Amino acid sequence: MTEPMAFDNFGRYGRDPARIDQRSVLLIANDCSAGAEAIHACDARLLGPVPWEEAAGRLERQGLCHAILAEASSVPDAVLERVLSVLADLAVTGATRAVIVLDPSQIDCVTGTIGTAPIDLLCSPTTTERVASLCVALSPDSRRLQDIGGTPDSVRLMRLNEEIARIAETLTRLTRGEDELSRLPAVSDPGLTYRSAPLLERPDIRVRDVRDAIRARRLRDQFFGAGLFEDPAWDMLLDLFAAELERVQVSVSSLCIAAAVAPTTALRWISRMTDAGLFERRPDPFDRRRAFMALSSQTSLGMRTYLSAVRRTGSALP
Repeated sequence: MTEPMAFDNFGRYGRDPARIDQRSVLLIANDCSAGAEAIHACDARLLGPVPWEEAAGRLERQGLCHAILAEASSVPDAVLERVLSVLADLAVTGATRAVIVLDPSQIDCVTGTIGTAPIDLLCSPTTTERVASLCVALSPDSRRLQDIGGTPDSVRLMRLNEEIARIAETLTRLTRGEDELSRLPAVSDPGLTYRSAPLLERPDIRVRDVRDAIRARRLRDQFFGAGLFEDPAWDMLLDLFAAELERVQVSVSSLCIAAAVAPTTALRWISRMTDAGLFERRPDPFDRRRAFMALSSQTSLGMRTYLSAVRRTGSALP
């Protein structure tokens, strides 16, 4: 594992494992109650709290903690940008691990500011979610996710990574024309399989069909309740593919809504799918606080291949 990094008196990075307390968390918060409770629940030492107005200067000097918890709810955008820019730099260099708690209205500002920095984002979380995220940040080995109390959030995070790896592998096969649609032995000839048609022979995909599929998926929730059919990866793939066909841009906050799951879960899916090369993050040239999400070229081709194959069978889009 990469050792956390410390600052010397001149603000330069340097490794000094003997001076680093791996069970300490710097809390950046104007209201420290929820964050302090979570840190104590992790049996970690609380450093701070540091008010947001003073946090940028503190981060430039701070080097003796293993993790940072930033409670950003209700903090003005201008202050967020200044502090989170410094925090993102620390996270990218491996100087510390960071967790940011934010409101739904802050999603675009926060994600636009931190970019692709490896920071865990929690949107309006419970105390349990805070504790789970901090336990992961404090763990010296990510493989210990199963050993930090068996928290559902930690197990879910591990399964999320596995699922995204599977999706990436599947889309890669689709772009090569190697994937086959599942057989249904009870209603079809056991020897009958479907293979996607060559790219030049595939019928055009209508955006109306994709949007109809999305509406049908949301209609299920009205009859069976939210949560029964959660499939954020496919919901986001469909939404970004429809936006590509319509030539419109999709913000991070809009994509979180399309995922039809809790914002924290959606943000984690977006982060991991971006890391896996399925999504691309495109900064807004007119507003640095916002970024747009899009399908990568390989993912776009995989979606076209799969959805065209579905249409050729006469089936409705899933």
